[in-house]
Amino acid sequence: MSRFRRYDGGDPLAAPVDLSEALDAIGQDVMAGYSPERAMREFLRRGGTDQAGLDELARRVAEKRREILQRNNLDGTMQEVRELLDKAVLAERGQLARDITMDDGDRAFRELMLDNLPTSTPAAVSELSDYDWQSSEGREAYEQIKDLLGRELLDQRFAGMKQALEGATDEDRQAVSEMLSDLNDLLEKHAAGGVTDEEFGDFMDKHGDYFADEDGRAPQDMDELLDSLAQRAAAAQRMLNSMTPEQRQELMELSQQAFGSPQLMEQLARMDANLQALRPGEDWSGSEGFEGEQGMGLGDGTGALQDLAQLDALADQLAQSHHGARMDDVDLDALAQQLGPDAAVAAKTLQELERALRDSGYLKRGSDGELRLSPKAMRQLGKALLRDVANRMSGRAGARETRTTGLAGEATGSSRRWEFGDTEPWDVPRTIQNAVLRDAGRPARLTMEDIEVTETEARTQAAVALLVDTSFSMAMDGRWVPMKRTALALHQLIRSRFRGDALQLIAFGRHAQVMEIEELTALDARWDKGTNLHHGLLLANRFFRKHPNAQPVLLVVTDGEPTSHLEADGEVWFSYPPHPLTIAHSVRELDAAARLGAQVTFFRLGEDPGLARFIDSMARRVDGRMVSPELDDLGAAVVGSYLGSRGPASSYREHFGDWYGGRGFWV
Repeated sequence: MSRFRRYDGGDPLAAPVDLSEALDAIGQDVMAGYSPERAMREFLRRGGTDQAGLDELARRVAEKRREILQRNNLDGTMQEVRELLDKAVLAERGQLARDITMDDGDRAFRELMLDNLPTSTPAAVSELSDYDWQSSEGREAYEQIKDLLGRELLDQRFAGMKQALEGATDEDRQAVSEMLSDLNDLLEKHAAGGVTDEEFGDFMDKHGDYFADEDGRAPQDMDELLDSLAQRAAAAQRMLNSMTPEQRQELMELSQQAFGSPQLMEQLARMDANLQALRPGEDWSGSEGFEGEQGMGLGDGTGALQDLAQLDALADQLAQSHHGARMDDVDLDALAQQLGPDAAVAAKTLQELERALRDSGYLKRGSDGELRLSPKAMRQLGKALLRDVANRMSGRAGARETRTTGLAGEATGSSRRWEFGDTEPWDVPRTIQNAVLRDAGRPARLTMEDIEVTETEARTQAAVALLVDTSFSMAMDGRWVPMKRTALALHQLIRSRFRGDALQLIAFGRHAQVMEIEELTALDARWDKGTNLHHGLLLANRFFRKHPNAQPVLLVVTDGEPTSHLEADGEVWFSYPPHPLTIAHSVRELDAAARLGAQVTFFRLGEDPGLARFIDSMARRVDGRMVSPELDDLGAAVVGSYLGSRGPASSYREHFGDWYGGRGFWV
């Protein structure tokens, strides 16, 4: 069975939300020390390149709220009453002056009465309630005052009544009075014990037209009816609270003239009391500071207070500040009503992004209940970083990304699906098998999706130890995230393209430790002093000895000279400036790496001349290299050095294109 609903905006043919930009931004924030949950919240708050975020929507909500308050005031009904009163008195004076048949004494008495009307508009309206109007135009204008007040008071509680009752007859007013009486009876019965569905249905059959919204939909049950009435009545009370004491007093006095009878006010007061008792959670005591020049009537003012309440609710929803907040909390209908359909479409896209991030497997909840980047997310982020590295190494826009598994030629015995840019030979048996299985029972037709290519691997294996400095200066000088990006890019390259190679990540600060990539990328900045290169080299040499048949590759990223080392008992010894003993321990382990055949590259960060001299001497000692990259080029430098250690330049050009000049170093 088909079901139809109202179109909620946006491009119905648009592709599913693209998570790549969101995942990249979240990954950057995680590497900067944010939790994945907070990183996701930050992306939703900022938005994407072509996507408004929560901050932008919240700004528009605040701007709309400010505009309502600065443009309007609450004196609109009183201004309209004054204009009608002036019109009535002016018409009456004109009639008295023109009527030559009138007794002079009567004319003088009437003119004296008009001359001495109270300056207070409500008092003047009240004093003229028994006046015998000689001017039909004056009488009509005065009757309009009473009719206006009645319609405005009803419009406060039932939106649209001001227009609906314009030109109403006595029978129409009697029908409204009957509706109010029946409504109060219904509310009081509900408060006393409840209203049956049949009783509610009978009431709506009789009076439902008074409660329909803009789309003609009436409340479907008692709770819906109560909610809509209470929200409007509470807004009316907040409007009254927002008036000055003088405005409130004038309104109360004028209200007694509504429809020429105080009965309307009595019924409305009874209804307000019933609603406040049934819905005490509504805001009945708030107020707002209107300061504009455009006067609003009672109904329009109440509508403005409802808009302000809705904007406040939207601001709270968009803030996402309470525990367990979700984008699904945002009321899209209210957002469209206040800011237009484009805002609702933007919020809906953010909802889909959040849902996709949670449901796609990129974020997983650990045993402690906290969200973490999943291995799938780490792979995706690593691919993005590797593409960035490739672009920097290629030196030309649009350089293709190749997907070669190894440097040259030997097949691994496995195959994978062909992707654009692959140059490996087809695995013909697997390709044909895919086509036959897909078209089982029918003549096979080869498609692009059937093609698989043969994977190759390098003829030589490498054991790669990447040592990254995690001392406090790395975080202090803004090198923390580039260091993590570099490690993740190298990890992705080896795991996806050089699966035969072994990689070990070693973080060295006051002491050193081996880390998995997930642990390193989530590592918070460390503020302990100490750069224990000695301990890091110890762990690297242990790793090299575990892979005796592989080519050792030692890559060291640091921004400081060694200031700590391990003693024989395993304790850390720290000294600043660097002590000769610490230097000696570090040099001894570097010599051990050289004896194991390690190809060594130091990546020096910063401009410290002392560090430059030290690193240069260490590199020359083991026939290694020193590279001084800019932070943005650190990943490209490390990856390029790794590729260079595995073969001639032509081999890694096959992966990333020619290395570009202008950075002052060669890899």
